[in-house]
Amino acid sequence: MSDVLLRAVGVSRRYGELEALAPTGLELRAGETVALVGPNGAGKSTLLSILAGALEPSAGRVEGSERTGWVPQRPAHYARLTSRENLELFARLEGTKDPAAAAMRLLERFSLPPDKPSGELSVGNRQRLNVALSLLGDPRVLILDEPTASLDPGQRRRVWEVVNDLRGEGGAVCFATQNVEEIGQHSDRVLVLEGGRVVYEGEPAGYAEAAEEAFR
Repeated sequence: MSDVLLRAVGVSRRYGELEALAPTGLELRAGETVALVGPNGAGKSTLLSILAGALEPSAGRVEGSERTGWVPQRPAHYARLTSRENLELFARLEGTKDPAAAAMRLLERFSLPPDKPSGELSVGNRQRLNVALSLLGDPRVLILDEPTASLDPGQRRRVWEVVNDLRGEGGAVCFATQNVEEIGQHSDRVLVLEGGRVVYEGEPAGYAEAAEEAFR
């Protein structure tokens, strides 16, 4: 069994009387990619936010890697700053030794325009900047919420190359997607969520029936 890099133990989230996520357990292992599938409102983003440390669970706990990269659905950078300035700022916050060099490496890796305010970037480039920011600090675990939804095929391929590189180096990845092709190509394990509860966990080949039930 591969090393567990991140573990959620009975995590849940309530908003008053609304249970957005029932108590859920999940382990992310070295060299593994896990896909989250389910209809809108199923609890995918809630679970990912908890795993990434961006949202406190109402109950339960998350154990494991402090080196976790987080790619939310919405831009997580400053619209008035350029791509370069955003990367350098967050690199400094991460304690990176040479923020300028780290920013340049990621700008080149994602072919991002360095000196254009991020608020003026295309939707696809804004999302690629989101992914680039998540790689600052050399995370061992990467959490992504529908990271390729706004990307064209070439941009999607580039993002998955980066993700697969991290997995190949012994990292762990968890991502939400509505793209059936991505599930088959890029996941080792699938969780199907419906109504805040896990209704299926297993290999990609067996998820289709559970996903169909969840979307009814």
